[in-house]
Amino acid sequence: MKLNRLVTLIFGPVLILTGIAGFLTPPQASLTSGAAPYNIFHIIFGIIGLLMVFARKPHYFNFGFGLIDIYQAIASYRNLPPKQFFLWTGVDDILHVVLGVGLALLGLYGILKQKEKVR
Repeated sequence: MKLNRLVTLIFGPVLILTGIAGFLTPPQASLTSGAAPYNIFHIIFGIIGLLMVFARKPHYFNFGFGLIDIYQAIASYRNLPPKQFFLWTGVDDILHVVLGVGLALLGLYGILKQKEKVR
């Protein structure tokens, strides 16, 4: 649980800063999508991540956001929504796969450890 908390305490603000940077960086200077809906998505989920830390449920955030990241990689490859709004790049796809798998596994580990404690 402590690792989930630490990761979310770092990852939440990183998401918020990523969203803000997306608005400030000119599109031609960015390796990742700078689409406004995508930037807003990052800011909102960064805030949700921090709220989940304070609610003592960071493992659920990591698992859920990891699955969302994996979906985004699949959606980009298969031209599924919200690709037309988020305008992902190849760099976004790589980040989604790596972070998605890592976060989902970390969150699942935390969920399973919590269930062990309940027994």
